[in-house]
Amino acid sequence: MQTNILICGVGGQGIVLTSKLIAATAMANHIPVMSAETIGMAQKGGSVFSFLRLGDDLHCPMFPEKTADILIGFEPAEAVRMLPYLKDGGSVVVNTHPIMPVTAALSGSDYTGQEMIGYLRRHVEHLVMTDGDAACKALGSPKVLNMVMLGLAIRQNVIPFSLEDIDKTMRATVKPQFAELNSQALRYEG
Repeated sequence: MQTNILICGVGGQGIVLTSKLIAATAMANHIPVMSAETIGMAQKGGSVFSFLRLGDDLHCPMFPEKTADILIGFEPAEAVRMLPYLKDGGSVVVNTHPIMPVTAALSGSDYTGQEMIGYLRRHVEHLVMTDGDAACKALGSPKVLNMVMLGLAIRQNVIPFSLEDIDKTMRATVKPQFAELNSQALRYEG
């Protein structure tokens, strides 16, 4: 059985680390995995997305539209942009807190993300939303959004790992002084 995961957002939200944690956890559990990230203008707040494929008979890390089992959107507009990859009946986990694109900020546009959330509500059957900004404030760090989102996605039972599996990988990956905070973020249910 294969699982296709798409993670998307903007630079600085921890998408690449999230992808690496999933891939490392798959390898630790003897599950074949392939991944590919597109980071583009990540350091400028640009679009970032990662494809992950888990399971047997993998030939390419990318997958076609309408085949993602789960889409994890760290930013609402990026989730909408990548929505064509979600399969019918697939799950979307999205952070409702928007990040104003540079082009919108420069043009004076008013982007609140609400129109994107509305679109997702109308077009996604299995939609789970969280205010990632509020979660990060509650946890005391803006740098744990990725763990909040990953924990929420794992609780949807689409990704074939437990919170404990990811926690073990995370503790072997991040600096020890950040491990406990990341573990709390992984389990955050706000």
